[in-house]
Amino acid sequence: MIVSISAIALSLLSGSLATSIGPVANLPIVNKHIAPDGFTRSTVLAGGTFPGPLIKGYKGNRFLLNVQDRLTDNTMLRSTSIHWHGLYQRNTSYADGVSFITQCPIAANHSFLYDFQVPGQAGTYWYHSHLSTQYCDGLRGPLVVYDPDDPQRHLYDVDDGKLQLTVITLADWYHYVAATAPLVPVANSTLINGLGRYKDGPASALSVISVRKGTRYRFRLVAISCDPNYIFSIDEHSMTILEVDGVNHKPYTVDSLQIFAAQRYSFVLDANQGVDNYWVRANPNVGNLGFDGGINSAILRYVGAPKVEPTTNSTGTAPLVETALHPLVYTPVPGKPYPGGADITLNLNIAFSFTTLKFSVNGATFVPPTAPVLLQILSGAQAAQDLLPAGNVYTLPPNKVIEISIPGGSVGAAHPFHLHGHNFHVIRSAGNDTYNFIDPVIRDVVSTGPATTDKATFRFVTDNAGPWFLHCHIDWHLEIGLAIVFAEDIRSLQKKVPAAWNDLCPIYYNLTSNQL
Repeated sequence: MIVSISAIALSLLSGSLATSIGPVANLPIVNKHIAPDGFTRSTVLAGGTFPGPLIKGYKGNRFLLNVQDRLTDNTMLRSTSIHWHGLYQRNTSYADGVSFITQCPIAANHSFLYDFQVPGQAGTYWYHSHLSTQYCDGLRGPLVVYDPDDPQRHLYDVDDGKLQLTVITLADWYHYVAATAPLVPVANSTLINGLGRYKDGPASALSVISVRKGTRYRFRLVAISCDPNYIFSIDEHSMTILEVDGVNHKPYTVDSLQIFAAQRYSFVLDANQGVDNYWVRANPNVGNLGFDGGINSAILRYVGAPKVEPTTNSTGTAPLVETALHPLVYTPVPGKPYPGGADITLNLNIAFSFTTLKFSVNGATFVPPTAPVLLQILSGAQAAQDLLPAGNVYTLPPNKVIEISIPGGSVGAAHPFHLHGHNFHVIRSAGNDTYNFIDPVIRDVVSTGPATTDKATFRFVTDNAGPWFLHCHIDWHLEIGLAIVFAEDIRSLQKKVPAAWNDLCPIYYNLTSNQL
């Protein structure tokens, strides 16, 4: 296949994994035409690249990230907000970045300074727009908080936060803007570190991950997808998982793993094979499957290997099993050691209406309120019945153990659910009918499972005041109502917010329809 020079140039605007910023930085949000898979389209980008630049810092840092909205393309949303996925935002819920939950959107030609600290967190995170389905148009990127005292540092030689060479992002890519997506959008391609190919398209450039024989690398795998989950593997190499969603776990070696939208894994790869090229594979659960023509692929290239595409085959026999993941540091499961052994138990039943084409949770469809939930609380609303959207807000008292169960097998399952403001103990995983009250995986995104016999059950403690979103991270599902809000310990909520935060809503409310 022939690739034009212009297509190559446009592809180089994506896959820009050679820059990093933070913890203090400007983050301009811009429109740009790029062709990461050989097809040119207008996009919404952080820092002008796809994925956006690696934002990095160290445990205990104060992050000061000035988001500058420079969007001009009226075929897509021009306002924005940025969520820092996986960071607790303790005492700074106003910086969580969720439009109409913790803030009004940032209008075009305006900026907002996200000011927050990460005193007790380190690991692999990411950032993305949290306004409608805007991140599907490109506004997404990795975020890493490094720990100078990483207790598993002896297991690897390289964890490169300077050139972002050990961060691997998996993304679905669409040849249409999100606003024109059909009811069931299907990605045209998979991008690994911002590059990929689509079925029957040109042989556009693939990402190359470079390793040196005899070196152990800590790779940080981030699913920045809007929809698909992926089976990820690297031919003829195993992966030893060390971290799950920002939490250190006991080393667990696999040769493939299923990763759902918004999940993250750190794994150690020992470059102990022959000097050669090896396929990196990310097979989605929907869309164009397989690897013909180099789709859903990247290249692991040893230093000294010829610059050619691999001829290797996938031979994996040891897939990741979520119940085999156990925290490195023993962290007791809150509550009592039996199902329902919590202060508050909630069963969230998911339904889909083929009449309204909307999802609902326990009978209520989430529709973003006009006034952000945080603003409602700061304005005096305290009870669930006073908070909008009606039926979607659950008030939770402080210092209580909460147990959430979400059945699998609903329309569009498996649904990856993410809780803001917390991570949680997954006491029952999809595909498993037993409970673990001793040492289950701790994470912030969990799959409900595809089967009607599946159920995901998790627990957390209400020790972080704020309005926290719980939602499906298939962004198309969130857009049609698959979410609720926990208004947690709202009497203890911080009363002071930045003056610039107070200005966001008046500015946004004065926009005309073509300025939104």
